[in-house]
Amino acid sequence: MPEPSFHLPTPGQPVDELAVAEIKGAILAKLRLAIGKEAGQATRQDWYHATALTLRDRIVHRWLTAEKESYDAGRKRVYYLSLEFLIGRLFTDALNNMGLLKVFETALGDLGVGLWDLRKCEPDAALGNGGLGRLAACFMDSMATLAIPAMGYGIRYDFGLFRQVIVDGWQQEYPDVWLNFGNPWEFQRPEVVYHVHFGGGVEHVDDKGRDRAIWHPGETVQAVAYDTPIVGWRGQHVNALRLWSARSPDPLKLDVFNRGDYLGASAEESRAEAICKFLYPNDESAAGRELRLRQEYFFVSASLQDLVQRHLGADGQLRSLAQKAALQLNDTHPSLAVAELMRILVDLHYFRWDEAWKITVATLSYTNHTLLPEALETWPVEIFERLLPRHLEIIYRINAAHLAQAEARCPGDIDFRAAVSLIDERAGRRVRMGQLAFVGSHRINGVSAMHSELMKETVFNDLNHLYPDRITNKTNGITFRRWLMLANPKLTLLLRQSCGEAVLDDPSELAGLESHASDSGFQQKFRDVKRHNKVALARLIGERQNVKVDPSALFDVQIKRIHEYKRQLLNILETVALYQAIRDQPKRNWVPRVKIFAGKAAASYRYAKLIIKLINDVAAIVNNDPAIEDRLKIVFLDDYNVSLAEMIIPAADLSEQISTAGMEASGTGNMKLALNGALTIGTLDGANIEIRDHVGADNIAIFGMEAGDVMVRRKQGLDATDVIRGSPQLARAINAIGAGEFSPGEPSRFESIAHALRYLDHYMVSADFDSYYAAQRGIDARWQVAPAWTRASILNVARMAWFSSDRTIREYAEDIWNVPVGATAPSAAAAQRGVTG
Repeated sequence: MPEPSFHLPTPGQPVDELAVAEIKGAILAKLRLAIGKEAGQATRQDWYHATALTLRDRIVHRWLTAEKESYDAGRKRVYYLSLEFLIGRLFTDALNNMGLLKVFETALGDLGVGLWDLRKCEPDAALGNGGLGRLAACFMDSMATLAIPAMGYGIRYDFGLFRQVIVDGWQQEYPDVWLNFGNPWEFQRPEVVYHVHFGGGVEHVDDKGRDRAIWHPGETVQAVAYDTPIVGWRGQHVNALRLWSARSPDPLKLDVFNRGDYLGASAEESRAEAICKFLYPNDESAAGRELRLRQEYFFVSASLQDLVQRHLGADGQLRSLAQKAALQLNDTHPSLAVAELMRILVDLHYFRWDEAWKITVATLSYTNHTLLPEALETWPVEIFERLLPRHLEIIYRINAAHLAQAEARCPGDIDFRAAVSLIDERAGRRVRMGQLAFVGSHRINGVSAMHSELMKETVFNDLNHLYPDRITNKTNGITFRRWLMLANPKLTLLLRQSCGEAVLDDPSELAGLESHASDSGFQQKFRDVKRHNKVALARLIGERQNVKVDPSALFDVQIKRIHEYKRQLLNILETVALYQAIRDQPKRNWVPRVKIFAGKAAASYRYAKLIIKLINDVAAIVNNDPAIEDRLKIVFLDDYNVSLAEMIIPAADLSEQISTAGMEASGTGNMKLALNGALTIGTLDGANIEIRDHVGADNIAIFGMEAGDVMVRRKQGLDATDVIRGSPQLARAINAIGAGEFSPGEPSRFESIAHALRYLDHYMVSADFDSYYAAQRGIDARWQVAPAWTRASILNVARMAWFSSDRTIREYAEDIWNVPVGATAPSAAAAQRGVTG
């Protein structure tokens, strides 16, 4: 088939008629030969699959070419291990990156099919929970865009996280059946199968004077590969996302089946398949905790076996592994890679321990995403002894050498050795996975400047003292292809018209927008785009929630995982206070607001689920109060995912980034919202600091305590009654929640929340309330001066170039992975230029 054009048409440019004809013929051929239907009998789902397969064919050409070229050139490869890849819908993303969006839209139109209707047929791949998985997806896009040979490794979850349904205000969880109609983007690789072992025991034998360990496992699970091509910008490079599915080597015990035990005959298959059923199984039970560890080892072992085999096929020996492979651990979930790579090198390829350790440390690097000690996974030694006995031995030996180094650094300091040990002896012996990843990696990076510095001072203070050159910073970024071009096409068109076509390739060209920021005519065009997006979101809210919202109101958005430190509670508490103030002064000129919440709480996180219920109960009262009219509406949009984010973000006026200072590693929602012209209200936490530095302090609303203030107040105690006594608004709002004003059928429903706000204010909700409330009233005042608000909104867009994930990946490539950026990538100078305010 002829090579398609990979250039985006400029506005008004006609589409290549030959390319359109070729695509029409290819879609019809797929419909008949791959789907088995004629056009007249095809459903919309059939058309989607035929079109996706047509596009996939064109991607594969580039994919195979890129793979061959990188291996022929002997290029170093990056392997990105993540338990989550929140890739969202791939259809229009791939079309856009391949430069074929307009061609396919025209071809389908000629066939009487709407491209954007087909997009709705594609489910969001349910492979992640939030920012961690979406970051991994953005990084895969940027590695392909920068022509860095790379492969992502993860798990092909049958049902992903869960589908969130709100019933009577409560979150309920259901399986997310995203694979019901198959997945046209993936290639099953039945020939790529690895055995992953669990349990059993370890035998030590003398092998010519060397101790050799032989693991005799008690259980074996097979990992089967599924590959999804990830297309870079302009389609010039394609990498693969390889996801593992679990199965039993013996799927059906026929003798057991023939005895009539039909369930028992497939018990081993069910146990194996449980590994890839759900992301993050409930770990309140012992069985849930065991399944979580089995998931982590399963994908780590399969991935390392695969990359070692790939390396041996290309290079023939493993001593060069660190020179040819860079392995990035995305958070603590893949930390077992340290012990597994040592096992492969020492037990299977007979390397001496010291040489294997040098190779392991030089190959691995680790991204930390949290400052919460409880979020750095630990596992009871007992579960390791039972599931991974050889790995526990390896960890003990790593720890012995590590503690010897600690003793040499601080002789006789028992407390220091206990602090850095890989085994926590304080409350039952537990393996510390964050420490394991730190010790086994040559670089450990935080994901914002503040986060990286706080890592040195808090969770990894002692390890940083022992290994002072390892921690570095790589502030997160987002892919503008997805979060601007696709999510906000009308704004993208305006940017192309005002900044030039180069803005599609070089984010720094956004700076050209600054010269238009005060122009009244351009401001009106900018407001027209925002209103168009708000009308679309208002329609969606009406359809899904049966709540009518006014697109002229200020759309105030908090969309993220529901967690106490992210402080959705602070937001709804301020909403209650605002509601009370509007009722008290109904004739005041209040700024109309729509409070929009979305996000999932972990299935076992009862307090977070209670916060969701509180939001919905407050919404039920406020939205139906005739005295309020349209001055305040509250919406909780359920089942938050990438596609919903693509609807909300372009319509947002205000971005809520209000985490407790010192607790958010970075955030990327803050970047997406600012890029689309939302003003940020937030604490000096995570990447908010760098956003302020880039967009300018006048174009962001900062409130609340800083990280140092939070630590000081925590030392003083968590009782907030002193704060509440000095804040009548806060006291009244807490009393209303605690007394059941928003839960009249069950007045005590939210007593625990009111109690925590008064006496256990760990996340500083009460302590920061007055500052937050004042900042929100400052937002009201700014909103009422439309030219000034629009100017600030435009400047947010103009100054966000530095937050491209292409910039982040360049920094990883240069400082951590030591891999060159490919020749086909956008120019380094263009990607590196930032815009500061």
